Amino acid sequence: MRPIDERTEATPLPLRDRVSASRRDTTTDADWASFEERFDAESPRLGELFRRIYGDGAEASEQLALLAIDCAQSWQRRPADLRALDSRRATLPDWYQSNRMLGGVCYVDLYAGDLTGLRSRIPYFRELGLTYLHLMPLYLAPEDNSDGGYAVSSYRAVSPSLGTMTQLAELAAELRANGISLVLDFIFNHTSDEHEWARKALAGDPEHEAFYWIYPDRTMPDEFERTVREIFPDDHSGSFVPLPDGRWVWATFHSFQWDLNYRNPAVFRAMAGEMLHLANLGVDVLRMDAVAFIWKQLGTSSENLPEAHLLIQAFNAVCRIAAPSVLFKSEAIVHPDQVAEYISLEECQLSYNPLQMALIWNSLATREVGLLSQALERRHAIVPGTAWVNYVRSHDDIGWTFADEDAAELGIDESDHRRFLNSFYVNRFEGSFARGVPFQDNPRTGDCRISGTTASLAGMEAHDAGAIDRILLAHSIILSTGGIPLLYLGDEVGQLNDYGYLEVLTHADDSRWVGRPPYPASAYATRADPTTDAGRIYQGLRQLIEVRGYTSEFAGGRLVPFGTHNPHVLGYQRPGPDTTVLVLANFSDGPAEVSAETLSGMPERAMDLVTGHVVTLSGGITLGAHRFLWLRLG
Repeated sequence: MRPIDERTEATPLPLRDRVSASRRDTTTDADWASFEERFDAESPRLGELFRRIYGDGAEASEQLALLAIDCAQSWQRRPADLRALDSRRATLPDWYQSNRMLGGVCYVDLYAGDLTGLRSRIPYFRELGLTYLHLMPLYLAPEDNSDGGYAVSSYRAVSPSLGTMTQLAELAAELRANGISLVLDFIFNHTSDEHEWARKALAGDPEHEAFYWIYPDRTMPDEFERTVREIFPDDHSGSFVPLPDGRWVWATFHSFQWDLNYRNPAVFRAMAGEMLHLANLGVDVLRMDAVAFIWKQLGTSSENLPEAHLLIQAFNAVCRIAAPSVLFKSEAIVHPDQVAEYISLEECQLSYNPLQMALIWNSLATREVGLLSQALERRHAIVPGTAWVNYVRSHDDIGWTFADEDAAELGIDESDHRRFLNSFYVNRFEGSFARGVPFQDNPRTGDCRISGTTASLAGMEAHDAGAIDRILLAHSIILSTGGIPLLYLGDEVGQLNDYGYLEVLTHADDSRWVGRPPYPASAYATRADPTTDAGRIYQGLRQLIEVRGYTSEFAGGRLVPFGTHNPHVLGYQRPGPDTTVLVLANFSDGPAEVSAETLSGMPERAMDLVTGHVVTLSGGITLGAHRFLWLRLG
């Protein structure tokens, strides 16, 4: 889906008059002129998108007009320091392409107790080098059924155990003062069944019934379920769940998460209001959750439909008008070609890179780099001005998202290979170093996804001698391929799986909690001691982060493949204006050679940026087990 490029005629006068009427007496001429400039630039795009999604009927036109007024009012409420940030970033539109960008992600309660505790961690974040902090969902959510916070009861309130919205805004300001951008989730496919809208729908309020996919009997649910897939069959079969009064509501993920009906333009306007509320708290990046599922169409899979892209582009246009420095990050765990479709300056400027993540783990298990090398060659390049968010692992499970056709080209049977990877990472394969836990396990078919921390998956829990080197190797890839590297906080000191989740009633049936351990205080306490496991990992990563920060070739996302002619060694180049960095990474458990012939087009010598040593290339290179080189050429 290509973004909308067309521009319609100027905004109709009546709409412009309605927007102008919302100007406050306290709004300065300069601020209003700034708003009008963006409104004139973006409202035609928003209008065209709205018409393509909703048509040009009276209801859609009125909702569009009210949305435009909402944008004007939200801009006027936007704090002065955020408006100043908007202006600064307009002059530095590629700020997120910097080689100094470093992301971290955590749950507030697990990592710091509450928002006050998290503020006390800011000095550590600066020590680590963070410039981007993603806080997992912290909104008001049901106490027992929250799906890790992804069942939102209100975007206008923080979970009481964590703090208040005022404290969140204060945290955002302090992070910003320390050079750290705040990232929060925008969970816009569904709400909790305890959300005010859902409560009103359950009570029979027609306006809010129309916010969800609610049917009086199984007739329409049965029709939809002919072509949509079950996402969490352990929670409920199909895509609909019964209500106490006999009606049925669409719930793609969990029974307590009701899907919003974006065929209703009032839903778009309502969620745009929630989005702008978050933006005005000081959020820099919104993680667009479950983007593939937001549009439903009878007779289809209701995933990755063209209208999903139009909706995100429309949300993008709203932000360009009322909160122009806010970025979107796509979360689409789908076929690699479909992941790329959500990435553009007009849609999501950032995107998770699930393919690279999965193939790093694939290479560690197989000791071969074919699929990863192929992915970097064919699927790494994205729209100029956009960026990948690269990660070794997330809060969620690991799924094997490589394209079947890519595997087939390398002679790999995709079904057998996924079964092998599942078996390997849950320690059902002889000689495995990994100690992952299956998620949504089907022992009969070998189908599952993988939960666990980086350290446990890489062999530390099994006391494997290569574990720490594997951890550093994996992170060396996300730090050098281009984009924003993202660390699950705690992994930088080697936190292990937390099996205590089995003792928590609301977590015991969801193995993803094994990879969400509480703050590993003892590991952090020894991070400066290189004789400890935590110290070796932390000091190694800190060195890589520091080197990346002064290596200008690592800015942006341009990557040139480099064939090593060794199935165990990954190679790629990161070109800069004057020099190029060649990356070589050995995924095998023993030494691996890159021959003199392979390196014959290179300079005779190069500087290894990590060690500071000069490396002679003319005679070939031998890399030790799990070793890597960042070689500056020229």
